[in-house]
Amino acid sequence: MMRATATLLELAARSLLSNEPAAIRALEELPRDLFVPLFIAAFLGGHKKILTAMVRVWPFRCLHVGTLSVRESYYEIVEAVIDGLQIPPVQSPSSWGPKLRILDLRQDLDCETTCLETGTTFPFCFQCCIYSRHSILKLEEARHRVRCLGIVNSESELQSAQEPMELLVDLSLSDTLRAKQFLSFLRSKVEQSFGSLHLCCRDLQIDKMSAHRSILQFLDLGYLSEVTTLLARTIHLDSLSLYNIAFKSCQRKNFRTFLNRLGRLDNLQKLILSFFHLTDQLHKLLRVLPPQLDTLCLPLCGLSDRDVTVLSQSSQATHLRLLNLSDNQIFSEDYEPFQTLLEKVSGTLQHLEMSNCLITDSALSAVLPALSQCSHLRVLSFAFNPITMPVLTSLLQHLASSMELKHVVYPVPVHCYEQWNFRGSLDPRKLAEVQAQVKAMLQAVQRDDMTWTTCAE
Repeated sequence: MMRATATLLELAARSLLSNEPAAIRALEELPRDLFVPLFIAAFLGGHKKILTAMVRVWPFRCLHVGTLSVRESYYEIVEAVIDGLQIPPVQSPSSWGPKLRILDLRQDLDCETTCLETGTTFPFCFQCCIYSRHSILKLEEARHRVRCLGIVNSESELQSAQEPMELLVDLSLSDTLRAKQFLSFLRSKVEQSFGSLHLCCRDLQIDKMSAHRSILQFLDLGYLSEVTTLLARTIHLDSLSLYNIAFKSCQRKNFRTFLNRLGRLDNLQKLILSFFHLTDQLHKLLRVLPPQLDTLCLPLCGLSDRDVTVLSQSSQATHLRLLNLSDNQIFSEDYEPFQTLLEKVSGTLQHLEMSNCLITDSALSAVLPALSQCSHLRVLSFAFNPITMPVLTSLLQHLASSMELKHVVYPVPVHCYEQWNFRGSLDPRKLAEVQAQVKAMLQAVQRDDMTWTTCAE
């Protein structure tokens, strides 16, 4: 049935492309489901005018070329796509208006045309730039901290600053005339944006450095850090945090070299990796880590149920005191691996973060007995999960007897949202009622020493 539906969408896209002027006029009313097949058909068919028009009204937060490729007129097609960017970005009050923030022109076999929108507070895209302090990710993280601290009075204050847009490209700086023209085109777009367009290059090939110094100043080259070389020279490290290094594939030489260097850090006790693509690959990492590791933070690493199972069976599990698995959909299929993991870490764990992991009522209820056995737990954070008020109440009652637990960051219950976890749909009155109920429950169980907070919009 799904294949038949996809074929019908493809046929509809091809029909639209047969009349370019009509197709462009129809974009404002085009159903969202048609955008991706129409873009694919337009890209492969070299319909440059339609590509430019589509990017201007793209209804998703990201757009990836991914597996699409053309043998002829590549630069012309890519330039047509870039020409569609609203520079500077246009803010649309409508939820149906253009939303594009990340344009990814890199060839990537593992990347879909657009990422699945999960309704999270951050505009998460696993391909977005993580290197620059001007990137969308860093800006949204800063806004998230501001919301949690309650520094601003309204969402409009947060949006008053100019919204950035990211352009991800792989570049080959050669002496060909067409390559030079494309680089000049990129440079002009960056200059026209007055700082709103962030150009991020992750794969850079340079034939002659001296001939291309003018373009290099517009690129974020943070990814070029020689991490493995540094690790080879710092074998006595006890703490390692890597936020800005992305290995495209866990099967490739760079990652194997990284693991080899990491395995020589015998004194390592704390490891923080963010934005590593570790899906079904965590066993390779754990294999080289020392068993006495007591802090492991792996947010935004694409972890799977299998990875959680591997972690529960590892030598490190019985030593962990701080564990952060936030922003991994480890509860999307099965919660038993996490339940087993909690049982293994129950004797040592003091700090647990599992925010934005798609934890549902049934999953939380199932792992609650194991969570209650973590007798040394002091901090628990599980914000941005679709939990109802009855289950939140049950959780508080179960954890009230955990005398060492002092701070809990809990999710806003789903009934407080018009549409769960979408910005602007939170009902402040309902949130205030929840906060009052939580405070009353803490007083009823005589746990005034325990703080329960939430990161609201």
